[in-house]
Amino acid sequence: MQGQSMIRISLALASLGLIGACSVSNDPTTRQFYEEAGSITDNGDFGNATMNNTQIMNGEKAYVYDLSKRFADEVTSTVTFAFNSATLEPAAINTLREQANFIRQFPELTFRVYGHTDLVGSQAYNKALGLRRAQAVVRFLASQGISTSRLEAVVSYGEQQPLIFTETRERRNRRTVTEVSGWVAGHPTVLDGRYAEVIYRDYVRSAEPRSTLTGITGGDFRPDS
Repeated sequence: MQGQSMIRISLALASLGLIGACSVSNDPTTRQFYEEAGSITDNGDFGNATMNNTQIMNGEKAYVYDLSKRFADEVTSTVTFAFNSATLEPAAINTLREQANFIRQFPELTFRVYGHTDLVGSQAYNKALGLRRAQAVVRFLASQGISTSRLEAVVSYGEQQPLIFTETRERRNRRTVTEVSGWVAGHPTVLDGRYAEVIYRDYVRSAEPRSTLTGITGGDFRPDS
């Protein structure tokens, strides 16, 4: 009996040890002691710039889709309008300023603006109204220093793509949507092996030496030796 009790105790301790080992391996604060150095720091993003560059050059990755997703993630791509109006309201202007700031960072890209309406009114009237809204957005972006050669107000979707299916007035349907449409033809950085630099431009600039800041402050700034 005593031998059987010892066996039960040993099995219980072994099971507790296994449970403890599992809890340690699943705990990110302690897992690093049981895995190779840097395992927690590496979240899978290292080397993405080189990987993207290779995939774009061999056609494996849809570069326009990637940049469209980044635009949608970083900037509000939609502005809305009052009923039967193509006038930009203050909230829309603030959003379009954000869009312009993004667009200026990427001179390689072209953009389209799609106009939409709600379901009130005839289809022909709404199609023209949606186009006027898209054209109003393009004019404002151009006023922010964006070349009109990179902007296109496309034929409106009119009332054909509502966000909210209702035949009554609905502000969320009265909108424009700005999207990345492609590359500027003949731009020197397009598809020449510098895709990663375009995508990660902010990181590239952060690596510039301090000496490039000489003269900005107008004081006695001296670059580090």
